[in-house]
Amino acid sequence: MIDPVHVIGASGRSGLALCQSLLTDGIPVLPVVRDPAKWAAAGLTGAPRVADLRQPGPLRTALADATRIVSCAHARHTPAILDAAPALARLVLLGSTRKFTRWPDSHGNGVLAGEGALLASAHPGVMLHPTMIYGAQGEDNVRRLAALLRRLPVMPLPGGGRFLVQPIYQGDVTRCIRAALGVAWRSSSSMVIAGPHSVRYADFVRAIADAAGSRRPFILPFPAAPLVAAARLTRHVTALPAIQPEEIRRLMEDKAFDIAAMRETLGIEPISLARGLALTFRSLHDG
Repeated sequence: MIDPVHVIGASGRSGLALCQSLLTDGIPVLPVVRDPAKWAAAGLTGAPRVADLRQPGPLRTALADATRIVSCAHARHTPAILDAAPALARLVLLGSTRKFTRWPDSHGNGVLAGEGALLASAHPGVMLHPTMIYGAQGEDNVRRLAALLRRLPVMPLPGGGRFLVQPIYQGDVTRCIRAALGVAWRSSSSMVIAGPHSVRYADFVRAIADAAGSRRPFILPFPAAPLVAAARLTRHVTALPAIQPEEIRRLMEDKAFDIAAMRETLGIEPISLARGLALTFRSLHDG
């Protein structure tokens, strides 16, 4: 009999994608969620265990019989998971490459703290740090850009969009998690997972326009400061998707990564950006 995979945050985007993949292949899932109604709404099989990661007792009860644990919750909760998990349970936790940003925030700092807790514990397992994830059900990175492109013939970008990004398709994130579950980790580890190649942000925008069937925008180099100010105004303009000022600032740093460990340790070759975007917009149109 196959031991179930305990999935913390099973009702979130990456959690749902993982559970769907596992269940499709006949691998039992034990979802650990804070809101059972949200899990029920997803329509997947499996009775959830209810636990708030801020409450040690229920979490320890939910994980008491776990042999394989995946957490798709924010990495800041790693200390609580380590405290609740059985000593020999294999852990696969999701972090984020936000930890590398030059613009520190609570999200990135939480990832760093969670990673530090895992590495200090020597618990068998790994924290996977994905780059920007696109293609998940309900994901809004690509969808918001596509919505902007339908309304704006000109796309003002800091540095003309010359900074690099290396987004990863949700299906590849799922494959990485599943591959990590099959690795006999002897201690704790950390690994970046990303798309196959980095691209300039301007080319990322053009690729989204192509995949969405929109006209390619004219890329206008623009100072960052006015764009940050304009981003604050988008929350008041219903015709435009909301953009956070921090998102503009992060457009001014390269996000390119070596994925040799992903390829060698996990055996995962990520799909191309063009293929991932084609799948993303096909699913959006089908939906």
